[in-house]
Amino acid sequence: MSLDNLQNWHIQPGEEYTKLILDKADSGVNVLDRNTLTELEQIVDHFENEPPKALMIASAKSAGFLAGADISEFQDLKTHDQVIVMLQRGQNLFLRVERLKCPTVALIHGHCLGGGMELALACDYRVAESSRDCKLGLPEVKLGIHPAYGGAIRLPRLIDPGQALQLMLAGRMVDGKAAKRLGMADIAVHSRYFEEAGAALLKKGKRKQKRDFKQNLYALPPVRTLVGSMAAKQVAKKASKEHYPAPYRIIDFWKENPGGHESAYRAEAESVAKLFAGANSARAIENLVRVFLLDKKLKSEGKKAKFEGTHVHVVGAGVMGGDIAAWCALSGLRVTLQDSKPEFIAPAIKRAHKLFKRKLKATHLVNAAMDRLIPDPQALGVPQADLIIEAITERLDAKKGLYANLEPRMKPGAILATNTSSLPLEQLSEGLARPERLVGIHFFNPVALMQLVEVVRGQNTSDEVVNLALGVVTRIGKLPLEVKSSPGFLVNRVLMAYLGEAMKLYQEGVQPELIDELAVKLGMPMGPIELSDTVGLDICQAVAEEMISAFGGDSSDVLTIHIEKGNLGRKSGQGFYTWKKGKAIKQKASRGSNDTREISDRMLYMMLNESVQCLAENVVTNSDSLDMGMIFGTGFPPFLGGPIQYMRSQTKDVCANRLAELESSLGDRFTAKPGWDSLHL
Repeated sequence: MSLDNLQNWHIQPGEEYTKLILDKADSGVNVLDRNTLTELEQIVDHFENEPPKALMIASAKSAGFLAGADISEFQDLKTHDQVIVMLQRGQNLFLRVERLKCPTVALIHGHCLGGGMELALACDYRVAESSRDCKLGLPEVKLGIHPAYGGAIRLPRLIDPGQALQLMLAGRMVDGKAAKRLGMADIAVHSRYFEEAGAALLKKGKRKQKRDFKQNLYALPPVRTLVGSMAAKQVAKKASKEHYPAPYRIIDFWKENPGGHESAYRAEAESVAKLFAGANSARAIENLVRVFLLDKKLKSEGKKAKFEGTHVHVVGAGVMGGDIAAWCALSGLRVTLQDSKPEFIAPAIKRAHKLFKRKLKATHLVNAAMDRLIPDPQALGVPQADLIIEAITERLDAKKGLYANLEPRMKPGAILATNTSSLPLEQLSEGLARPERLVGIHFFNPVALMQLVEVVRGQNTSDEVVNLALGVVTRIGKLPLEVKSSPGFLVNRVLMAYLGEAMKLYQEGVQPELIDELAVKLGMPMGPIELSDTVGLDICQAVAEEMISAFGGDSSDVLTIHIEKGNLGRKSGQGFYTWKKGKAIKQKASRGSNDTREISDRMLYMMLNESVQCLAENVVTNSDSLDMGMIFGTGFPPFLGGPIQYMRSQTKDVCANRLAELESSLGDRFTAKPGWDSLHL
């Protein structure tokens, strides 16, 4: 059999071992698409007939070993049989790799995820790079499915079955050293020693499958049932079975297939095929795959212009400014943090140290990050900074006064960015000598947890600066969303419409616990009343007043009453709820005579209506960007795909009719916003 025409794989024969190198053509990363799998099948055919002494599988891509399956091909799967055929093809191929007569080892650097991890698991041994950049895992649950190329069988067979279950349920990735501790990798070394480590393992010959005490224990039906039930209870706290059936399917498969026998492969494929076939789960898969692909698209926006700078200067050491500075330092940038007095900076440094310990763990890495974060009350870092981020009080006069002091000291190519959550850049840029260098880089609280960052384009902001700002956000590992400078931008504007309707429901006497419960049932990660308490009622009121000033609407005294009593929410210990040890004390929700569908729809349709107007006003460039902003900025249910995707699935007429019904019964705040007539779904 000729292997002369391979495009994605390269074979390097050797005396002690043969190297098989994956280098997918016309791609910066390795993925398992149809062509890559077809070529691997041809290679395995060859190795079955002419086995090498040993086989070492590696990647030529700097990005990593193998990112997994080509997710875009999921969109072609329409029937149960199509899913089964695709999955069994991968299963059979990896079984053949596992059964090769020669010992095999995978050399893993960078990302090794999904189908890539499943290929590595089919090898006898695994060598992982001992770096934080090396990520191994089976994250399929985040796409609404679970491992199905044998990974759900091999991982519990290789490591502690309980830990394997938790890794699959969370879709969690681990670095090389953690993979070694767990048993996912046999060795974790610097990449310069990869081949030596791999060669040493290959000399051991084929690996013999052994079951240790824990695996025998977990194989007992009572133990497996108990652990599975406990896992299901934990999953239920974060995801309902109705909206996200995949983790529950993982638990069922794990409980029913303790031995990993031949029949388990068919069961694994059938389990995933049923997810594609179920109405709710199929919709979730479609939307989660779409979100995954849009996530990649947004990240690519950050590659239009690479931010080459190394020094960031942050002005304002409050919660937002201090945490922005810490995140930039964590991401490898040198950061100077300015505030008027050292004692204002100290709490930010303390929080940063906690963040570094949690994220980096190793003492030398924590110390290096701390060295990159420099208190700078005298603003000595301004002339050296490539980027200055202002995160001071939301007052126009204060910000403009600061800029007047900063701009003359900035070097010519530096960017001036504001973290304002609502002030128009057109007003902020008044008086600047170079208004085209001002851009919004709007982070959300808490900075370490919120992935989305709005990059705000003012009327004067240059394309170059916008693209560089998108590059900054990508460089620090966040998701950039370009928005137009307008009150509230996208996220706060739509979010306040949602929270405002929740306040009206509360004012009408609807129990706050019921409001929150119905929002969570809808798919929101947290109810609007609890969210308001968490954000701070004073902050909610300030943003609400800005929105009312810009767009009109009725003000509510609900927040004012709480604020006048000093009840600001979680930070004061009392808001709509009483807070103890960071948790809201809630009563059991009572439906009473309330129309629960109307309550849910009132909150949902306020978001939909405001989203349509934002799209019509070009606050974002397209509907995909709006959906991503709402999912990652407000927690809009990913399985629904975002507001516009939700309307697309329901049809425009159905949504418009429901909005008209709400307008008829509740008044003109539900009048269709400008944009419905021109909305194309």
